[in-house]
Amino acid sequence: MVLAVAGFSNMQAQEIYTEVMNMAKERVNDPAASDIVKEINQFKVNALTYMALTMREKMPDAPADVLDAEALALYKYVDLYMSTIVKNSDQPAAYQTKLIKLFIEVSLATPLFNDADKETVYAYTEKEDAFIRFSLDTNWVEAMKTVEEKLKDYK
Repeated sequence: MVLAVAGFSNMQAQEIYTEVMNMAKERVNDPAASDIVKEINQFKVNALTYMALTMREKMPDAPADVLDAEALALYKYVDLYMSTIVKNSDQPAAYQTKLIKLFIEVSLATPLFNDADKETVYAYTEKEDAFIRFSLDTNWVEAMKTVEEKLKDYK
């Protein structure tokens, strides 16, 4: 996934958003992908769709690079979440739960739109059995910075 992220640096406005969306859709529709991979990528598709639609409604004058920055940060946030969970899979369950809660709480604490439609915004956070339980209304750039800083305390 790091190679894919590196390839984003030469793209034009909204190309990053489109590429992240296309990659996620491919994984969702890949019959060989596991259920967990499909679930993770379905979250990305839904989060990216929510982001684009809500940005058009609430921030119509925002430059396209804002959408790209958010899409790339979403990609990185989910990737960091997954790699953190895998890297700490040998740790006690309480520690793993603490890490999972950190990512969820940071997502909830960094809204981009302050959307009042909490049913939509919290659609994933309410799913107790879901692997990804982040708010759709997240400022992914800020969330990424915050979670990276907070993870330093866990080492």
